[in-house]
Amino acid sequence: MDKSLINPFFTVRISLIFLLTWSHTLMAADPHKSILNAVPNAQLVGQARMSYLFWDVYDVALFAPNGKWAENQPYALTLTYLRELKGEDIAKRGIEEMQKQGFTDQQKLNDWLQQMERLFPDVRDQTVLIGIADEQQHSHFFHRDTYLGAVEDIEFTQQFFGIWLHPNTSEPKLRRQLLGNKP
Repeated sequence: MDKSLINPFFTVRISLIFLLTWSHTLMAADPHKSILNAVPNAQLVGQARMSYLFWDVYDVALFAPNGKWAENQPYALTLTYLRELKGEDIAKRGIEEMQKQGFTDQQKLNDWLQQMERLFPDVRDQTVLIGIADEQQHSHFFHRDTYLGAVEDIEFTQQFFGIWLHPNTSEPKLRRQLLGNKP
């Protein structure tokens, strides 16, 4: 086979991969309208990809005022899913992660699970879900810019967003990337 035919195809494929990766990064850096309405001067703090074994699960980005995250100020996380998942499975995984961080109030966990199962839709590749912690530390959820509902419980907000942002997260490398630190 003539090697001169392979190189142009290889170059085009590599260029396409780069272009798709670059455009996805730019999309993650542009906050959705729901974030701009809730987080003053929302700017990207950091972003990361969550993978489990061999599967890419979602891309996550953190937005905060002026690109500086503080737990007691409004902020938002966008999750762009890279595979199909049931909403109830996302909710169950959230509860598991809260328990890994040491939260043990089973009554609250059961209540939160029911609320999340009601709020979280099934997702597929490129579905964007947004979680916003407002000034009162209540959690608001969106499918892109469509409002899904809220959980008005400060403790829920701390535990839920702690899945990604708490120092005891099960994914410390992902946390460092979200907070704008090098992995």
